Amino acid sequence: MRFAAMPRISLFSALLLGACAAPAAAADLLQVYRDALVNDQQYVAARASAEAAREKVPQGLSGLLPVVSATANTTWNQNNYRTTGIELGKNYNSNGYNVSLTQPLFRWQNFVQYGQAKLQVVQAEANLAQASQDLILRVAQAYFDVLFAIENLKAVRANKDAIAQQLEQAKKNFEVGTATITDSQEAQSRYDLASAQEIAAESDLDVKRYTLRVIVGRDPGSLNSLKPGAELRPPQPAGMERWVDAAERDSFTVQAQQAATEFAIKEVERQRAGHYPTLDAVANYGKTNGPVSQLSNDGLETTARNIGVQLNIPIFQGGLVSSRVREAVANRVAAEATLENTKRTAALNSQQSFLGVVNGLAQIRALDAALISSISALESNKLGYEVGVRINIDVLNAEQQVYVTKRDLAKARFDTLVSQLKLKAAVGALSEADLEQINPLFEVPQYP
Repeated sequence: MRFAAMPRISLFSALLLGACAAPAAAADLLQVYRDALVNDQQYVAARASAEAAREKVPQGLSGLLPVVSATANTTWNQNNYRTTGIELGKNYNSNGYNVSLTQPLFRWQNFVQYGQAKLQVVQAEANLAQASQDLILRVAQAYFDVLFAIENLKAVRANKDAIAQQLEQAKKNFEVGTATITDSQEAQSRYDLASAQEIAAESDLDVKRYTLRVIVGRDPGSLNSLKPGAELRPPQPAGMERWVDAAERDSFTVQAQQAATEFAIKEVERQRAGHYPTLDAVANYGKTNGPVSQLSNDGLETTARNIGVQLNIPIFQGGLVSSRVREAVANRVAAEATLENTKRTAALNSQQSFLGVVNGLAQIRALDAALISSISALESNKLGYEVGVRINIDVLNAEQQVYVTKRDLAKARFDTLVSQLKLKAAVGALSEADLEQINPLFEVPQYP
């Protein structure tokens, strides 16, 4: 006959329990988010990508501004001349420099490219805003996952305690002959299963805490827990269609794809400009010095100044421009289709999040009622145990049901909070202010 195994305490669970002994050190949701804002590497990469994209504007503008270049040279010349009976030599140094300026007057592709650069910045800013919203969602989800893992571990341990009492009772009954060995073995099997569930719950808590640590860049320690009476509000406005319309218009993913589509439209125009002539203003200034001739010792300095316009007319480039136009047209069609799909996805996300909030609030109300009932059942079982009409196992089972209901209620609340945040993100309105609004719903955890 086996005895109950000692519970395994994982490293992260031990750290958690140790941190919970000092409630004042608990981290709240807003603090964790602000730490992640600095340390999350996905967001750091998104910020850097946006900074890089902002340089597209000055790069595009450069195609409309003058280009100035300068060259200089110095050359040592050693010449030998031989005629019949006569050999002559001339060694000399020649120098020169030249400065040229080219100002585009009409290069339509450059004008279009400058407009495309602005669209690339718009797209990058929308992507950065979306990355900021994603960070809020990832922090909130990871934070809530840790809190739920704690509630789940409590429920699993309550279940294990109840089964341990049943196992002990089964052993005593077998010893006095009021139960069979089968009853004891079944109780032992249930206890072993509960022990395995406890190990899995502890492991899940470790994983959830490490996930949050990856985002924050450090172990945040103990976390504030959701207040038992935290009140969650329904979406405002209450109509789902208004959220859907806003998502199709204001979602940052839609804005980014809208800019990408406009870029693709302009790309067709830019490629077609390959058929157009170009006109530039050009100016040069140069000076050279050297001997008058290769046989003379007299020096000669030449200064050249010229200014004018240069027209270039493309006639035939082997079909390259026409092919690039067809390619750009196909990419434009693809971009327009992607934009439409992005709008539909944004609408779907807003619908799912809206229903997640509404249904979550209904589930919370039902679980609130179930928790009141389970607490009443626990009190009744305790009273029945005191007067002898209930046994200890009945009390433990009722207590375990309270923990399970609390766990389910906590999950419903966390899921509803996440749905609220996702709903705001679907319409491009999620910000730190939303975390500030829900942060007071959490408090320093109280442990007996």
